[in-house]
Amino acid sequence: MKNLILIRHGKSSWEAPLKDIDRPLDRKGINDAHKVAIYCIPFLPSTFIIWSSIAERASETALIFAQNILYPMDSIIFKEELYTFDESQLEKIIKSCNNVYESVILFGHNGAITNFVNKFGDIFIDNVPTSGFVSLQFDTDNWKKINKGKIKKIIFPKKLIKS
Repeated sequence: MKNLILIRHGKSSWEAPLKDIDRPLDRKGINDAHKVAIYCIPFLPSTFIIWSSIAERASETALIFAQNILYPMDSIIFKEELYTFDESQLEKIIKSCNNVYESVILFGHNGAITNFVNKFGDIFIDNVPTSGFVSLQFDTDNWKKINKGKIKKIIFPKKLIKS
């Protein structure tokens, strides 16, 4: 069994004239990432690795999650190739995962995340929002052979109780 959790980076700031890759989270993005991270704890597998895009907003989101779920921040694997908006590139990266890992939590970007979830999941999602969490399970022991999986949990910030 392989488990994949896809998390779209939190809402980013457009205030400063920065390159896309350098845009940080805005206040809402920070708050939503904390809320989803705390809420998702009971739904995480017992062991996992974390991969993140190198984009500032994705990296910040991964660090917020790591802090909240007590995952060592220096164990996050930042991958340049995860700075992609293309689901076929995302699929290629996921299928390259070493089979010693049963579970991966991946922080990335839309449309790659929404399109990947709709290709490989069993529930259609119109749009995975910023800080959105989608957990998929695949009935295989080989990342290269993942195909249609089952969505086990969806957590979107708007659906959480306002705090």
